[in-house]
Amino acid sequence: MIQDGWDAGASSMPTRLVGMSEKIIWEYFTAPVLIHATKQILDNYGSEGWELVTIMSGPNGGDSLVAYFKRPKA
Repeated sequence: MIQDGWDAGASSMPTRLVGMSEKIIWEYFTAPVLIHATKQILDNYGSEGWELVTIMSGPNGGDSLVAYFKRPKA
């Protein structure tokens, strides 16, 4: 069995056990992230079940950032 999800004690993220024969289908989402509200934006998406995969500089450079998220498809 492999553990899918993240469990850090009182975390609100669900933890579930997935059998070796089960396949997880992911959905992906990208969003611009404002430098002055990074924590609020990431917390908001996290509360909706989105897991941050990476965050990178935006296409225009400067202070723009783009966040890439994933979550198991319902």
